[in-house]
Amino acid sequence: MSNTELEKLTFEEAMQELEKLVDSLDKGDVSLDEAISAYDRGSQLKDYCQKKLHDAKMKVETIQSSDNIDTVPEKLSPFKPD
Repeated sequence: MSNTELEKLTFEEAMQELEKLVDSLDKGDVSLDEAISAYDRGSQLKDYCQKKLHDAKMKVETIQSSDNIDTVPEKLSPFKPD
C-alpha cells in the first residue's frame, strides 16, 4: 500500500490493521515471506499512527495555549474527524 493509500486510513482503521498484523505474527501462522511483509506494513502503520497522535497532541496544545490569550492562531487548521 502506498503512502497515499495509507493517508486515506483513519487512525482507528490503521490501528485495527496493525492489531491484526500483530495477532497473526504472534500466532506464528504465517510464512517467513509473509512475516517480513507484515513487519514492513506494521512499521508503516506504526509510523502513521504515531504521526496522527503527534498531530492531535500539537492541535490540543495549540488550543490550550490559545485559550490563555483569548485568540485563535491563524495557522490552526479546522478539526476534521477521521
